[in-house]
Amino acid sequence: MSTQTAVLKKDITPQGSDYEIVRRAIEKISLDYRDQPSLEELAEEVGETPTGLQKLFTRWAGLSPKAFLQAVTLDHARRLLDSGMPLLETSFELGMSGPGRLHDLFVTHEAMSPGDYKTRGAGLTIRYGYHASPFGTALIMATDRGLAGLAFSDPGEERAAFADMSSRWPNAIYVEDLAATGPYAARIFDPTLWRPDQPLHVVMIGTDFQVRVWEALLQIPMGKARTYSSIAASIGAPSASRAVGAANGANPLSFVVPCHRAIGKSGDLTGYHWGLTRKRAILGWEAGQVSS
Repeated sequence: MSTQTAVLKKDITPQGSDYEIVRRAIEKISLDYRDQPSLEELAEEVGETPTGLQKLFTRWAGLSPKAFLQAVTLDHARRLLDSGMPLLETSFELGMSGPGRLHDLFVTHEAMSPGDYKTRGAGLTIRYGYHASPFGTALIMATDRGLAGLAFSDPGEERAAFADMSSRWPNAIYVEDLAATGPYAARIFDPTLWRPDQPLHVVMIGTDFQVRVWEALLQIPMGKARTYSSIAASIGAPSASRAVGAANGANPLSFVVPCHRAIGKSGDLTGYHWGLTRKRAILGWEAGQVSS
């Protein structure tokens, strides 16, 4: 069978895109959070004026750089743990919390049968397209039953993102179809379109265990996080924290199935398949959505 590849055919980065500058600011925050970098230090790092960065960052995230730092750094998570909050608390606060639940408002899902999964996508047509998003280029994949994949990439990494995603279902037929994937991109990243009467339908293609983990991730409210051990306990496998971590990392529906809301037992934000800086960016963006 021939190896399928994909190439981004045109530049989809909007003029004046915020994310690249915000990403660099978040990297500075992530590396130097113990020193609590000032707005002036962050601005110097990214080549902006303090006022310009404050406005840009707040427009992008709904939070100031200082509020973002307080919301999602490891230091803040550990302070919450030090205050006596149980490690296996069902809802582990990260910054600003609220009643919003992405899955309650927006997402319905179904899982393909184990037999369908074992065929590695044989007989399945997956339409894909690259789209601008608040977190860099988004690769969106969909079947006729709903959204099946969402990945992220930085400029120049689009081919690698496609190779990663298509390797999960190597026997599928892949068709580039921006007309099919565009509506998903528009709805996923626009909170004003998260409506219970018009839910986003997703199809989960994975093992039984993976699907159980992904379904558990959908139960984590926006603005909150849960430990891997807590997720393991919630699916009736309390000793399977490592397996839960692996399933979390294999989640093909990034952002929509919120694997970014899973954290380590110590309160560490841990890794993220599409980069820890992007994980912090998503958590901060969500904190801004909840606070507004």
